[in-house]
Amino acid sequence: MSNRDRADRTAAPGSSLDAARRTRELARAAGGGTADLLVVGLGATGAGVALDAAARGLDVVAIDAHDLAFGTSRWSSKLIHGGLRYLASGQFDVAHESAVERGVLMTRTAPHLVAAQPFVLPLTPLVSRAQASLAWAGFRAGDMLRLAARTPRQVLPVPRRLTAAEARHLAPAVRAAGLRGGLLSWDGKVTDDARLVTALARTAAMHGARVLTRVRALSLGPTGARFRDELTGEEGEIRARAVVNATGVWAGGLVDGFRVRPSRGTHLVLRSERLGALPAGLHIPVPGETNRFVLVLPQGDGRTYVGLTDEPVEGAVPDVPEVPETDIGFLLDVLGSVLDAPVRRDEVDGAFAGLRPLLDTSVPGAPGSVRTSDISRRHAVLTSADGVVTVVGGKLTTYRRMAQDAVDACGLTSVPSPTATLPLVGAAAPEHLRGLPAPARLVRRYGTEAPAVLALAERDPALAEPVLPGHPVTRAELLWAARHEGALDASDLLDRRTRIGLVPEDRAEALAVAAEILSRATPSGV
Repeated sequence: MSNRDRADRTAAPGSSLDAARRTRELARAAGGGTADLLVVGLGATGAGVALDAAARGLDVVAIDAHDLAFGTSRWSSKLIHGGLRYLASGQFDVAHESAVERGVLMTRTAPHLVAAQPFVLPLTPLVSRAQASLAWAGFRAGDMLRLAARTPRQVLPVPRRLTAAEARHLAPAVRAAGLRGGLLSWDGKVTDDARLVTALARTAAMHGARVLTRVRALSLGPTGARFRDELTGEEGEIRARAVVNATGVWAGGLVDGFRVRPSRGTHLVLRSERLGALPAGLHIPVPGETNRFVLVLPQGDGRTYVGLTDEPVEGAVPDVPEVPETDIGFLLDVLGSVLDAPVRRDEVDGAFAGLRPLLDTSVPGAPGSVRTSDISRRHAVLTSADGVVTVVGGKLTTYRRMAQDAVDACGLTSVPSPTATLPLVGAAAPEHLRGLPAPARLVRRYGTEAPAVLALAERDPALAEPVLPGHPVTRAELLWAARHEGALDASDLLDRRTRIGLVPEDRAEALAVAAEILSRATPSGV
């Protein structure tokens, strides 16, 4: 058996998504039959709905006008939050739900993708002793949430106080003058939010769901949707017994009766050497706020993210949000408040913004306004007058519970959701993951499939080459994405299956390699 055969045979059976499978399954979906459930939108929530329904034995078609994780689900802070912020605002049910779902991901469904991330809150002269005491009480409350969610301490360690020397060791870029110590806390971090969505979609496909990208819903009704194939321009109809609208910030454009109030969260992309070695992330309090922080998030791929903002967005919702200079300036100002050498504007290598799909519960015409940062992150499942189910609100951490509630609302089956214990593609116990014959970086991204990705490079040494100098992603990873992860074009490869595209100069340099790999992924190029 060739290395290529071994690589392909070790992809999870039935989970591989590629152009040929898309063509076959779109023809079947539009061929006149009636599916049990049509899901519109393939972000974390929509892919989670597809998985939940397929795992309960339902016949599922899931479509997206663009790609997996094209919208909000690729623009997060890459954190799987335990709900600490929601305790401070009295949303105890949301906080507990977040902590439970974090534990599910870290211990059962995706331990290859979600791990513990340490954070240091530096106690600089700008942080008063009262603020420090409040933050410490919050971190201790967060540990109680972990305990209530039954997440083992071995998975998420206990928070503790740091001396100034310890804080500088974990965060050497922080200004030493006036530093009186730090607070160490832990939360969950996903290797890559778009990879989590890809794993959800592939696991749904493994359970029989037809996962179809580049298929735009032109109109929705209780018995299906009119669609257009964005690759060919052909239109048709997909029929189903029930329909779930999981299109996030675009949900109100397909179903009437509610309003989504988008909130923009912006992150900066810095070269990691600019801040030096960062064994931990940073919590930096926003001046004048009691419950807002700017986060410094080392990614392990030579880049560090700094975020995030929480600003209302008015008007039409763009496919890809623009990052205003005001957001960049705000983040640089807060970051500079704790650094020895503030980051200059010309040292920002990239920036990205995502739009949170917050449910607007305000009364039209009522006086006053509510900041988007104060709107609840509680999700809602709404059924329109004509019977279309829409799921909005929530956040990345709680996608599984949102999906479960949406499928329950459809009333198609009495089978309970199995997804709290259903491992995603690539998942395994930590001891098994540690023993895999593959580099740790690949294991963190592909789990048990990491040796299969490595085998592609062993068969053809050219595939072991990095896509571009100084970045760890190899050509083998792009080929794997095209053969098994549903990537159809260069944007899919560079912007979502990998995150090369977050730095515009890197993206431009990698385009030729992406085109070459796509030609190899077609049957004629194999």
